Amino acid sequence: MEKQRKAVALISGGLDSMLAAKVMQEQGIHVEGINFFTGFCVEGHTHAIRNKDKKRAKRNNALWAAEQLGIKLHMVEVIDEYKDVVLNPKYGYGAHLNPCLDCKCFMVTKALAWMKENGFDFIVTGEVVGQRPKSQRADTMPVVARESGAHDLLLRPLCAKNLPPTLPEREGWVDRDKLYDFSGRSRKPQMALVARFGIEDYAQPAGGCCFLTDANYSAKLADLWQARSARDYDLDDIMLLKVGRHLRPRPHFKLIVARDGGESNYLEGYAKEFIHLRTVSHKGPLTLVDGALEEEDMILAGQLVARFSQGREAQQVQVKVVRPSGLTQTLEVAPLSNEDIPKEWYV
Repeated sequence: MEKQRKAVALISGGLDSMLAAKVMQEQGIHVEGINFFTGFCVEGHTHAIRNKDKKRAKRNNALWAAEQLGIKLHMVEVIDEYKDVVLNPKYGYGAHLNPCLDCKCFMVTKALAWMKENGFDFIVTGEVVGQRPKSQRADTMPVVARESGAHDLLLRPLCAKNLPPTLPEREGWVDRDKLYDFSGRSRKPQMALVARFGIEDYAQPAGGCCFLTDANYSAKLADLWQARSARDYDLDDIMLLKVGRHLRPRPHFKLIVARDGGESNYLEGYAKEFIHLRTVSHKGPLTLVDGALEEEDMILAGQLVARFSQGREAQQVQVKVVRPSGLTQTLEVAPLSNEDIPKEWYV
């Protein structure tokens, strides 16, 4: 009997990667998924924290997609390795701080190593020619295959007919006639395939899965680098950039102000590590200080925190400043009004 071929599929949690894996399953290929955790992933973070998203399903979309497909998912943490991709992308950034082409090369490189170590035959991705302006163009598809070292072991089932035949197709492991020729940014072909497979629930079809593609998040990261005079970050930085209002009233410090009770609860986990402020006389958000809060900055910081509390209309609000050492100081401040806060303070 002919050996059953095995493919490792990059599963982001989005619709395309789910469909690509399903197409392979339909051809009798044994598929297992792989998902690389960079720290910048969207799923399961902000909507699991904020009160306004409580009714939204709390799930990791990659795990959920694998469950729908009935496949094993291997989750690999690559936070430290991925840092060089973010900081020094060979092919540069997209519209924001998204190193999409370098990212895809990195992911496929890692998948190739995993494939070889685990006795799999080829790699599958959900890429579609012309769908993404940075990494999914006709001229960049060969770059990913070449730079990753995967070459013709990389199969893109959704757009394979627009590309040269890969080894799995030439060898007959996969029937090229049963692959697809999707192209461009229209989602209609994917929706037709969803209907054909009878898939009823899936992640937002055009939703990105990386915060680096988000303009607001990228602006916060750029601000962080400028304030520290160093292009670097750690996991806590990544996480905190996703939460709260970020205001930088002075170059040497920034306030991270919780927007609701859910975010205040989340930031409590960092309270012992940061200078933080709490309103005492009125209910209000927990606020972390990222940077050096000098004595002359105290009143301004307190006024800003008071503005976002229930005492915003009061004459005076009591605000407690707590340092990591345990030293505390209580201020009596007049809340700032919206007009007193320049737009450029908002990161």
